[in-house]
Amino acid sequence: MDLNKIVSISGRPGLYKVTGQGKANVIVESLIDGKRFPAFVQDKMSSLAEISIFTTTEDRPLKEVFKMINSTFGLQLEFDVKKLNQNDLREKFALVVPDYNTETVYTSDMKKVFGWYQMLAEKDLLDFSEEQVVEEQQIEDSKE
Repeated sequence: MDLNKIVSISGRPGLYKVTGQGKANVIVESLIDGKRFPAFVQDKMSSLAEISIFTTTEDRPLKEVFKMINSTFGLQLEFDVKKLNQNDLREKFALVVPDYNTETVYTSDMKKVFGWYQMLAEKDLLDFSEEQVVEEQQIEDSKE
């Protein structure tokens, strides 16, 4: 799962896949409707690989949070994030990231994380098998 080419653009809904690069912009494709358009520096893009969740110890990368969501709920979430009240949303998020910082992680952040996870799962962009293969190889190498 390569989150480097998946970006969030401030002020725009959903996620975007970087498909090309121009002189002063990048070409992105919406994961919602598939439309392509140029995004410029002033659009404030954030790669999902750069985003992390604040915890009581150290920040947890979004990729790791997605793995934790997968191990807790599977690929399809059995709840609609938009319909959950704040307490239920916090409970679900605490199941995934029990040590999240309650003062700095807002419910809007939790909604985004679950929403992004669901969108990536629907578009078949989440693949956790590659990490498992690498981990198994590291275990075998350490035995030798």
